[in-house]
Amino acid sequence: KNPDIYIYTEFSSCLPQKPGEQKHSKEPSSLQCMHLAVVACGDRLEETLIMLKSAVLFSNRRLCFHIFAEDSLKPEFEKKLREWPSSYTKKFEYNIYPITFSVGNAQEWKKLFKPCAAQRLFLPVILKDVDSLLYVDTDVLFLRPIDDIWHILKEFNSTQLAAMAPEHEIPKIGWYSRFARHPYYGTTGVNSGVMLMNLTRIRNTQFKNSMIPSGLTWEEMLYPLYQKYKNYITWGDQDLLNIIFYFNPECLYVFPCQWNYRPDHCMYGSNCKGAEEEGVSILHGNRGVYHDDKQPTFKALYEVIRDFPFEDNLFQSLYYPLQSKFLDTVHTLCGRIPQVFLKQIEKTMKKVYENRVIVYLGANHRY
Repeated sequence: KNPDIYIYTEFSSCLPQKPGEQKHSKEPSSLQCMHLAVVACGDRLEETLIMLKSAVLFSNRRLCFHIFAEDSLKPEFEKKLREWPSSYTKKFEYNIYPITFSVGNAQEWKKLFKPCAAQRLFLPVILKDVDSLLYVDTDVLFLRPIDDIWHILKEFNSTQLAAMAPEHEIPKIGWYSRFARHPYYGTTGVNSGVMLMNLTRIRNTQFKNSMIPSGLTWEEMLYPLYQKYKNYITWGDQDLLNIIFYFNPECLYVFPCQWNYRPDHCMYGSNCKGAEEEGVSILHGNRGVYHDDKQPTFKALYEVIRDFPFEDNLFQSLYYPLQSKFLDTVHTLCGRIPQVFLKQIEKTMKKVYENRVIVYLGANHRY
């Protein structure tokens, strides 16, 4: 049997469990899609499309995109995705959803931190037929197959239902450890720009909280939690997630920084050991660094993937232009460590090339 198609699902609770209470189920074989969710509002159309492009370029298994967007963006997404070549569109399917909030004041949620960012909090409620998914911000780029982070779902123990990376690697210079006025996870908090979720577990869990002695479901908890902490949070929905996992730390799997690599990991000196050793797996260009000149290394990666013609040779039209652009960034702190950015994407492209050779040889062998 193909080991890749199984996702373990917990139907219990993050509250203390009775012996023998743990249950598991396997993902039906009909759900062999890797689900990817993103929320796009305002001027995030291009960023979102480049993120989706990076996902399709390198992933192996079929992808299911769940795009939450303002009504005005829906026809633009449909138009642009139709323009992609069939050799790539056959690798994914997609749905576009309106921005909706099931509890509380919709306008209040919509204005929390960034336009529509709070939508991610409602994914377990809206996507009732989806067992597990990967949520990413629009300013994310995949430098290796989504298959690889999807495998982390199988590493969850019986109580874990979501996975995120630390907000910072060094507590004494981390934002949460210095400035937060609310509870947060661990010593540095977590960053929600890349969030792997077992939605079935989330829907079936009673969460410990600071509002009532008993547990609350995810949907029951969201608005009261926001009301309690709204005058103390800075980063909107990310802060609410930190509060939730402060009270339910056993529910969170923490993956290393190379799965959510941000300017903070290199602009103050390299502090992501995993990226130094293995290369960046997922690039997160927060703070608008794809669109200004503050971090030219991040901008270079974004522009090269944006400009890559879908059916061209990956090495000639993506990797070599990237190397060339990086030569212009060596004067910057992030540009001094080009191998961190190049190592994983080079490895990924070699695998893509090898797979194509195998397919080609196999096709010739039949004749």
